Amino acid sequence: MARLGIFGWGVVAPNSSNIDSFARNLSSGESWLTAFDGFGPSTFLVGNPEFDFNDYRNWIDQRFPPSKFPQLTQKMGCTTLYAVGAFIQALEQNPGIEDTLKDLGPEAQVLIGSGVGDLPTQYNISVELHDAQRRWNRFWASPEQNADREAYEKADETEREKLSGEWNIPPDPRPLPVDSFEREATYTNWDEFWMQRSESLRVYLAEFEAIESMAIEGDIDAGKLSLIRKKRGSLRRLQMKWGSPEAPWLSVSPNLIWNIVNTPASQISMLGGLTGATYAPVAACSSFGVALKVALQTINSGEAKAIVVGMSDPAPHPLLVGAFYRAHVAAANGAPSLPLTNMRGTHISGGSVVWIVGDYDYMAAQGYKPLGLEILGVGVTSDARHIITPSKEGPLNAIRIAMDNADVSGHRFGTWDLHATATPGDYQEVNTLREVFPNSLVVTARKGVFGHGMAASGGWELTAQYLGLANGKLDPTPLTADTINPAIEEAPYEYVFDKARKAPPGLAGKLSMGIGGVNACVISRLWDEPPAD
Repeated sequence: MARLGIFGWGVVAPNSSNIDSFARNLSSGESWLTAFDGFGPSTFLVGNPEFDFNDYRNWIDQRFPPSKFPQLTQKMGCTTLYAVGAFIQALEQNPGIEDTLKDLGPEAQVLIGSGVGDLPTQYNISVELHDAQRRWNRFWASPEQNADREAYEKADETEREKLSGEWNIPPDPRPLPVDSFEREATYTNWDEFWMQRSESLRVYLAEFEAIESMAIEGDIDAGKLSLIRKKRGSLRRLQMKWGSPEAPWLSVSPNLIWNIVNTPASQISMLGGLTGATYAPVAACSSFGVALKVALQTINSGEAKAIVVGMSDPAPHPLLVGAFYRAHVAAANGAPSLPLTNMRGTHISGGSVVWIVGDYDYMAAQGYKPLGLEILGVGVTSDARHIITPSKEGPLNAIRIAMDNADVSGHRFGTWDLHATATPGDYQEVNTLREVFPNSLVVTARKGVFGHGMAASGGWELTAQYLGLANGKLDPTPLTADTINPAIEEAPYEYVFDKARKAPPGLAGKLSMGIGGVNACVISRLWDEPPAD
């Protein structure tokens, strides 16, 4: 079995633009959450990532043509840019590792995922399409472009009733109050109906089809450019002839497909020159642990010597904030909600975390020093029960598998970091720990600090755990002794409150529990911890 070490890490998080500021901010023990204005004035708090992609321009300009940086900013959404920034940070931890990763060829892989993908890009393009479709429908539904509509408008009341029955015409929105939402919704159905009956639109589409049927002639490379120019000119003349709005399919930005879930991984592959397997592991809130599990297996199989693993989540967006609230797992009272306390719910956050993990023996032979802790084992399971409420057996099995994988027993552990989302699941999670660790354990819960990144949280929490333990401490949290929920306080554990405390001896564990019932447990130790049980 190979020993797995971390040889680079980078973070984009609320209140933390990089790994150095992340480490400094952890010592404050304060919440990094701020007011959410995505709905206008509201009582939600979120974790807005502190990030400026210009911080990485020099690195990119040194390696690529001047057009590269503008291309990235114009085409890539926030999930990709956050991940790229964190990756560049990770390369800086061990100078020279960038060339080593390139030289490894297929033996250097990239596993970067996202909890929900690039929601802002998806949302903005969807809104643009919706507006374009409305304009399109209204144009072709107008009497000037639609003989059936013209006939309907000219008909008397008796004839209109007859046509309504024959054609199954939806309700006319015009009698409704001008400023009513019902009128707008009714207009959508009305315009779509008449658009479908427009003979003028059919003529337009026939002419459009003829243009799109043009084929490349002669040399393929030269003919392709010639064809594109010819089509553009013909389409421009077609629009001028009809005076129609832009077709809805022309309103959809290709940035939608440039920002699918595997884009952060693929961009890091291209920017870093990494030619090994590149893809996006996705397991909701357990994604980072799952990526580590895959990396551990891949390195142990001999397929890779080093793997870039990470997760990236978009900045908090109304779609996700609202969805979490409606699912009864988000707090909305304007104050930070702390795990293990009154269970008001979590807060949505965005950002990224990227690690470069590798075969310790190989990487050390290249002169690279490991960071943080040694990763001993990872266990992954599914509850196979409920989409959001955790079971007891699923997380428990993940812990036991990770311990078996690491070949360690419960008495060796000194500290544990919880998934803890400030919901009733916190109580179940603590009870699960009691099945394995009946005696004292120093427990941390950090979503009251930086909130809940859908996929990045597990990586942030592990990074925080490793940074602290490597320096002989556990950084403070916003918790205080008098706020712990009485039912949770009954467990025989010590909790890290608003003051840092000395790190206890022993192993470290971390559990993540994802939507859909996916669980990931990571077990680690200091590099000088005795290897045998």
